[in-house]
Amino acid sequence: MAELNLPVTVCYLDESGARHIRKGVAFSPRGVLDILDQTRLPESVVRMSLSTPLEVFDAIKRLCVRGAPAIGCASAVGLAVCAARFEETDGTAFMERLRKTASFLKSSRPTAVNLMWAVDRCCAAVAGLARPADICQKLLDEALDIIEEDFRLCRRIGDFGAALLEDGMTVLTHCNAGALATCGMGTALAPVYRALEQGKRIRVYSDETRPLLQGARLTAWELAQAGVETYTICDNMAATVMRQGKVDMVIVGADRIAANGDTANKIGTFPLAVAAKYCGIPFYVAAPFSTIDRSLPDGTGIPIEERSSDEIFHCPGVKVYNPAFDVTPADLITAHITDSGVIRF
Repeated sequence: MAELNLPVTVCYLDESGARHIRKGVAFSPRGVLDILDQTRLPESVVRMSLSTPLEVFDAIKRLCVRGAPAIGCASAVGLAVCAARFEETDGTAFMERLRKTASFLKSSRPTAVNLMWAVDRCCAAVAGLARPADICQKLLDEALDIIEEDFRLCRRIGDFGAALLEDGMTVLTHCNAGALATCGMGTALAPVYRALEQGKRIRVYSDETRPLLQGARLTAWELAQAGVETYTICDNMAATVMRQGKVDMVIVGADRIAANGDTANKIGTFPLAVAAKYCGIPFYVAAPFSTIDRSLPDGTGIPIEERSSDEIFHCPGVKVYNPAFDVTPADLITAHITDSGVIRF
């Protein structure tokens, strides 16, 4: 089996400096959220230690940690380490501050449902507790549970997806939905990594993913670390590469999936699906089952984050429209690869 070299994206760092991604750790008032700063890749591998609501919010907002599952895990650990520093000793006052902090963290990015899901899950887990120390321990336990679950879910997604891949196939992907976007081996890249572990030879075309180049900076970097043959292409080359017969399958991740299968992912995903349909190439979305938001009947209700004009080169006096995501209709998606199996809506 191939030896994979995948990064640890999110973990809990206790006061001794030990990193943890499993439950069973005693909470410490000086424990911190430890993340890999993805804004510094690939030039530098730098880790950040975060312990205040503003630090956690800013890291998520600035994409120091990004990818729907990783954001969820980071927000859960972040909530725990922030609560450990609350000054309130009364249980009622403590819970009120916890709710305010949770609401603040959830407002950092609006599209990825995992962020809201993880924070709400942690708050629900402590709803019946009164002592601040018990609340802090339970928050940390729940956060580390979420990380451990994500690790397992990624491997299950990888197993179901790898069954679709044959030796010698080439996959095209967009943005980053690998280990950097999760606490495991990723979503869209998990099938590639599991296929590699099974001895299959898989190539990957990685869209650069403008404007922040997550594909060129992050996906290509981690694939290279894992020993996968990788080609970076400009976003506007993807349709041509598909038409030239160089791609057997497209696999992308997801930030939110509506009840009917409509899927929000990084801007540029929708045109890939259109091109794949035209070229007769299977188009798969890989995501944990928790990314499905059954409160939304279709993709028209998915909130789309708009980001700063500073991210796009533009002439002075020219306005910029910079949505971070688009929505791909379910009828353009061959199937969704989840931890529960391959689902066709």
